[in-house]
Amino acid sequence: MNVTTPILRIGLAGLGTVGASVWRRLASQKDLLRQRTGTEIRVDQVAVRRPERARECGVPEKLVTPNWHSLAANPELDVIVELIGGTTEAFELIRTALQNGKHVITANKALLAERGAELFQLATKHQRHLLFEASVAGGIPIIRALREGLVANRIVSIHGIINGTCNYILTRMNEAGLEFEDALAEAKREGYAEADDSLDVDGHDTAHKAAVLAALAYGFWVPPGRLYTEGLRGVEKQDIVYARKLGYGLKLLAIIKTDPDGAAEVRVHPTLIPQSHVLASISGVFNAVLVRGDVVGDTLYYGRGAGGDPTASAVLSDLAQIASHFPQEQKARNVGHEALHSRLKTMDEIVSRYYLRLMVEDKPGVLADVARVLASRQIGISSVIQPEAHAGETTPLVVMLHDAPESQFRAAVQEIAKIGAVKAPPVSLRVEDFI
Repeated sequence: MNVTTPILRIGLAGLGTVGASVWRRLASQKDLLRQRTGTEIRVDQVAVRRPERARECGVPEKLVTPNWHSLAANPELDVIVELIGGTTEAFELIRTALQNGKHVITANKALLAERGAELFQLATKHQRHLLFEASVAGGIPIIRALREGLVANRIVSIHGIINGTCNYILTRMNEAGLEFEDALAEAKREGYAEADDSLDVDGHDTAHKAAVLAALAYGFWVPPGRLYTEGLRGVEKQDIVYARKLGYGLKLLAIIKTDPDGAAEVRVHPTLIPQSHVLASISGVFNAVLVRGDVVGDTLYYGRGAGGDPTASAVLSDLAQIASHFPQEQKARNVGHEALHSRLKTMDEIVSRYYLRLMVEDKPGVLADVARVLASRQIGISSVIQPEAHAGETTPLVVMLHDAPESQFRAAVQEIAKIGAVKAPPVSLRVEDFI
């Protein structure tokens, strides 16, 4: 008796770097995917604005349409893969596809961060999958790990290095002694940074991904404007040097965690981490996500976080998940409805350790004045570095501080800046100890 292999029919929207890799890898991995899922995964239609791009990628002309509306309306398609980017047309495509009874796969972290709650509600209403493994950390299967591998765990914390451009810049500042602007220029020459670098270096890309991870871990979407985001433009080489002397490395870190009362914090900023910690060793364009579960403890996910093939691998894994249960319908399991933690902390409530660098006049009593201000806010000093200088010269004074609420630390810094011997605006960085 011959058994016909079911066919999962795909509509592919977008043929950029990732879209082209998805098209190419679906062809090269066709037999492997069929063997592992029991289903043939086939692209039946491709939406691309420029027909010449389709020809460059080897897409047959009969499959090409210039209009994504054709994909959403095509009754023969089972899954739409959205790789056009942006938050306007992509939203309309996903919304229309779900309403028309199609599963959707997307790599669009910006759209999910902005309108994820709305889209997942729609997916649940129409009992369709909205899968997004490729939206965070490229080829690292962090989404599936949180949804499936760690399903029996309450997520205590997530710490992520999830932007390769920023990690490359900080690596070069540390290893080659470059200033930020020089490291950024090098990243652009090497193709690791876009001409418009703001999405990466100002922390927005990391924040979008942090919002997705928080929704998976804690069941709520951070409201727009509530996710604290600080990028790299204020980072100076000398602070990386002093941090290294103190035993720390600097990373742009996404921090997602809860306290014993269930209040959650989600933030993105440059962070000092102990050089002995595994995340301090993540260099170049690589990404890593450290997840702490209450049952399993710490687990680490590491790999390339961007690029055509790593991201395409994540898209194909989502396709394989759907194909493995096709054509039998399976209840779609989505995120963002039942919040496991009811309150998002403000930054003023965050408790952290701090690195503080002051440019001060070298004269007696300066450190005592600084310590007096800190003590008035119940903030203790754990260590101090001050290079030798001649009396009257301006010299750095680097102070490492014990845990303090952000509000108290900020108030102390404002007061310290008014001390007459302090000759420049104070520079500070938060410290994460992973206790």
